[in-house]
Amino acid sequence: MINLSDTNRIGVSIDSKLLEKFDEKIEEKMYANRSEAIRDLIRDFLVKDELKYSNEEVIGSLTLVYSHDTRGISDKLNQLQHEDFTNVLSSVHLHLNEENCMEIVAIKGDSNKIKEISDRLISSKGVKHGKLVMTSFKNIE
Repeated sequence: MINLSDTNRIGVSIDSKLLEKFDEKIEEKMYANRSEAIRDLIRDFLVKDELKYSNEEVIGSLTLVYSHDTRGISDKLNQLQHEDFTNVLSSVHLHLNEENCMEIVAIKGDSNKIKEISDRLISSKGVKHGKLVMTSFKNIE
């Protein structure tokens, strides 16, 4: 919750067409108002910058899509996750169709280690696509 005594008002000059597009996006994303949307954008900007330049502890979700027909892929992914069991918090396995599976892996640790773990899992033979999303849970107001 925002402490109003710590809140600052600012003025921003924005082109009317840009503001119109922004207002449309605010409505689409169901923000209560412009201020909430701008605060969210600033937080996202700060988290991305922090992740880029530091090796702080982060949390992440890694999504993998793979063909379960690839020999030993499930065992390989499981083995790799166990090798880093202190960083891998949980995983969920989903059956997408007769051929494809998806695994969602929750991971926590310093950002370089999380990237390393993700790269090993994504580069495993049989993985068709992988995507890591990291966020910081420290210093976010």
